[in-house]
Amino acid sequence: MTLVDAAIYAIHLVFAGLWSGAVLFTSYAVVPMALNGDLRAGALDALTGKLRTVSRASSVLLLLTGGYLAVTGYTSESLLGSGRGHLVLTMVVLWFALASLVEIGASKLVDGTAKQKVRQPAAEARPFLLAASLVAALLLVDAGAILGLYY
Repeated sequence: MTLVDAAIYAIHLVFAGLWSGAVLFTSYAVVPMALNGDLRAGALDALTGKLRTVSRASSVLLLLTGGYLAVTGYTSESLLGSGRGHLVLTMVVLWFALASLVEIGASKLVDGTAKQKVRQPAAEARPFLLAASLVAALLLVDAGAILGLYY
């Protein structure tokens, strides 16, 4: 493995963990606090902005690094015709789902905080962020399965 390949793997793994962790933390800690009325609209808006920043940066970096890993590690035949290739394609679908769910959930939070509301937007965003949490966990399981087939 070259130094460039190692750096790409490291960036990919760090941002996958960061993105998954941010989504899980938001679902586990931030949304319940908002549902209880323990957060002000300004704080919820700031936390949602951080989630969006992490999500957008991670999705772009994972697209770029994942694209590099796919191009250098797979042929079209191995991508479409092997179990490991199918896991990679599943990862792409899950990546798209995670990005979409986080954007929808965050938009619902921001729409409410603009009106100085907290509980209602948290209730509207909760299903999307819970689904995003499930997808984030599935992405990590998928990544583990890919690595398990590699070694």
